[in-house]
Amino acid sequence: MRFDRVVPVAIVGGGASGTILAAQLARRGVEAALIDGSGRAGKGVAYSTTEPAHLLNVRAEGMSAWAGRPDHFAKRFEAEGGDPRGFAQRRLFGRYLGEILDQAVASGCTNLVHASAIGAERIDGHWTVALDDDSAIEANAVVLAIGNEEPERLRAFAAAGDRFIANPWGAEARAAVRELAESGGDALLVGTGLTMVDLVLSLDSAGHRGRIVALSRRGLIPRSHADFEAAPVQADEMPHGQLGAVARWLRRRSAQCGWRAAIDSLRPHSHQLWQSLSLEEQRRFLRHARPWWDVHRHRIAPEVAATVHRLIGEGRLQIIAGRIVAAEETASGIDVTLRPRGANASQLMRFAYAFNCTGPLQSIERTRDPLLCSLLDTGQAEPDDLGIGLRVDDKSRAGERLWALGPLTKGRYWEIIAVPDIREQAAHVAEDIERSLRNEPTL
Repeated sequence: MRFDRVVPVAIVGGGASGTILAAQLARRGVEAALIDGSGRAGKGVAYSTTEPAHLLNVRAEGMSAWAGRPDHFAKRFEAEGGDPRGFAQRRLFGRYLGEILDQAVASGCTNLVHASAIGAERIDGHWTVALDDDSAIEANAVVLAIGNEEPERLRAFAAAGDRFIANPWGAEARAAVRELAESGGDALLVGTGLTMVDLVLSLDSAGHRGRIVALSRRGLIPRSHADFEAAPVQADEMPHGQLGAVARWLRRRSAQCGWRAAIDSLRPHSHQLWQSLSLEEQRRFLRHARPWWDVHRHRIAPEVAATVHRLIGEGRLQIIAGRIVAAEETASGIDVTLRPRGANASQLMRFAYAFNCTGPLQSIERTRDPLLCSLLDTGQAEPDDLGIGLRVDDKSRAGERLWALGPLTKGRYWEIIAVPDIREQAAHVAEDIERSLRNEPTL
């Protein structure tokens, strides 16, 4: 759909965050153009999977798209025979998001634009968003809901050729999984986090019987969810401002009530805790503590953990702590030289394919997204002090009538990538946009 007038809001990105925001705006009667050229509008990368083995990393009872209604998805899941305390297939949550988007479109307030934004400029009081089909949309406000970007390129694999899959979420990765399942060839997964887990599940489900090697600097893998008794705390019961003090408190708390309960007790206070740290303390966290935080905080479903540990026990999956020294394309795959942590010598291993599973891009200055590049190059948006996202204020504003959602705002909030966090942010941003368009003062 194209417009011959200025639309109130242009939302760039039709994944979970863009869909949830569009629905929030539609409920307020605010018209929005939802711009997404990926073909995954209403789902995004995470929830467009069709594989039953890919499960949510959050229990169904916590995965509502609506702020203030945490059981919205769980009720639907339970009505279809699911356990609200269980971990639903991600494709089912994708269907749920798609239905929410359909309702927003049916309301007449949300208009889908099947194109990609490649630039934006604010002129004469409104935004002009350039699209890759040589058209443009003019809007009073713009929201960047781009989501996670592809992993950073790995220099060690510059000479690895087509057998190195740089984007583990794309069509090339799916084709490589199918070929590996047919050939039984060995696979290298660079990274041992949630992206690695997804690839392992895909390979196993496809019938792959070859060897899988997953490597990262520390060799840490995500921990499993398990039942525990919640142990909530008040904000004034925990230290603020010093990373070391928070770490010591967390260790003591873990000894008292278990590490899962201790970690989860921080969730309601995570934004406040993060913002209490100095810039140097935040950098220390990213350098030293983040790998441990990620594997304990972003846990996987017990069923998924069981599959991972079964493959390790069968010798089909090997987790290595180490680093890549070099990689070179061969006639039948990739020769990779790696050095395990603590080893005195490197090892040469041969793989049919290697996948970049290091996770989403963590440096905004290395973004390859043309819209973000346009905004940064023209100074209409700025990197945050950590360089991991955009500088935003406490309303998630990145500029004049310019908002950002989700991973782009990690520098300010840190814990802002999961649906339970994004739905709250989306509700606040929708309220702020509505007030801004009506020229009401900010509260």
